[in-house]
Amino acid sequence: RSHARLTYDTVAAIVADRNPQLRAEYAQLTPHLDGLYALYQAMRVSREQRGAMDFDTQETVIEYGADRKIERILPTERNDAHRLIEECMIAANVAAARFLQRQKMPGLYRIHEGPSEDRRNKLRAFLGELGLGLSGGDKPTPKDYTRLLEQIRDRPDAHLIQTVMLRSLAQAVYSPANVGHFGLALDAYAHFTSPIRRYPDLQVHRAIRHALNGGKPAEFPFTPVDLVGLGEHCSMTERRADEAVRDAVEWLKCEFMLDKVGQTFDGIITGVTGFGLFVELRGVFVEGLIHVTSLRNDYYRFDPVGHRLQGERSGQTYRLGDGVRVRVTRVDLDERKIDFEPVENEDSEAPRRRSRYPRRSRKE
Repeated sequence: RSHARLTYDTVAAIVADRNPQLRAEYAQLTPHLDGLYALYQAMRVSREQRGAMDFDTQETVIEYGADRKIERILPTERNDAHRLIEECMIAANVAAARFLQRQKMPGLYRIHEGPSEDRRNKLRAFLGELGLGLSGGDKPTPKDYTRLLEQIRDRPDAHLIQTVMLRSLAQAVYSPANVGHFGLALDAYAHFTSPIRRYPDLQVHRAIRHALNGGKPAEFPFTPVDLVGLGEHCSMTERRADEAVRDAVEWLKCEFMLDKVGQTFDGIITGVTGFGLFVELRGVFVEGLIHVTSLRNDYYRFDPVGHRLQGERSGQTYRLGDGVRVRVTRVDLDERKIDFEPVENEDSEAPRRRSRYPRRSRKE
């Protein structure tokens, strides 16, 4: 019973930008949309008060040409309409989880545990090098992470710090044992509604329907042992699906780069390992590897705490978040790999730096 075909951009223009032409065109719906937008703003205040984390991440969308090959890769832009829907979905998921708790119904929760001791210690060691710290002692809360995010927001190395913070957190999984959702700062969360219907959603629907029909928890056909197995299976298949998507996208990006071998690009270091540097090309959003053997005239040691490779003789440092200019040397479609080499002594918008701290800000 839809009264209009609304897009995110249209709704954002109506409620946030107050576009007079669109507000007149959708005059019957405008009061409802304004009311929903006011509700969203109240939800955002609540989100901030409880300390839910909001990492500044950048997603991309692939645009295809007439020949069904990649024409360009563009960053996606989230507006207030996207955030409005996200907050409404979170509210629905919380309501479903709390209903299961009140009814003492067994169900699958979406849980996200806080950082482990090892990850917490590594994060604090890294922050210590930058003169920063994570409050909260042995049990930092989402608010502690949020305070740190606010503290670093205007720093030139904010992305570097944010990336390391994000990697200190565990992966969210499905489980019948509700331990809350650390990232969202919620004591109960379940996937009740989502853009793509998941099996865990269906399992939550079954439990809610059982309770609404007057069924008792002990009569629910899925035992706690069943739900443990289902949670583990769904968590595994979610990771497998994500890997399949990444695999397909990496192949497409390799195909996109086939005719660019020999060309040079400005990039940003997105990963540092003992065997080399992962670099994402600026404005192209394609990632490749500079193998450590391509870093010539020195022997580079890997510092996992500092997320950097450092030359023994020269002191040259390559660090997570640093800018670097690279040349595309090889594209392997079968292996889905792109190889780069650093480019020396060329003008670049993102020259390789020798300073200890990278200077960079970005939206990821």
